[in-house]
Amino acid sequence: MSRGHLFVLSGPSGAGKGTLRKILFQQLGGLVYSISCTTREKRNEEIEGRDYFFVSYERFETMIKHGDFLEWANVHGNYYGTRRADVETSLELNCDIVLEIDVQGSRQIKAIMPEAVRIFITVDSLDSLEERLEDRGTETQEQLTRRLRNAAAEMKYARECEHIVLNDNLEIASEKLADIVKSYRNAG
Repeated sequence: MSRGHLFVLSGPSGAGKGTLRKILFQQLGGLVYSISCTTREKRNEEIEGRDYFFVSYERFETMIKHGDFLEWANVHGNYYGTRRADVETSLELNCDIVLEIDVQGSRQIKAIMPEAVRIFITVDSLDSLEERLEDRGTETQEQLTRRLRNAAAEMKYARECEHIVLNDNLEIASEKLADIVKSYRNAG
């Protein structure tokens, strides 16, 4: 029986992973988005069950102990994780699934599921990233500093991925992302 494809979007905070994912879902049908769990505070525009499942630290740690996560990590002081059952069910139903996760999680996924297609979303410089994060206005100065410090290390991960999408022009970047997904679908 056929299985779906697993596409893993990763990259530094502010690179545009969420924006590109949303455009991808508008462009292509038949995709499932795996909603991650997180312990971070909900941002104003976010909706429970659409953007994330917001859980307490205690609940998250219980889920870790029960093996509920395919991958999880502590990123920028908060837990993030992908529920194992969500991914496995979608793939068994021959659905293509998209994860939007951090670099640590992407590495974990590739170790467990080598067929996963890792797509690194990046920008042209750390200065561009800083400007995007400041424009977003969702982080405190301390959080912004931490995200930028982590971004330098995360950018090195791009070399490990099967694909890199430079998001310096949203239209071009979204077309490239869609082309990557279509190429795997067309290959079988």
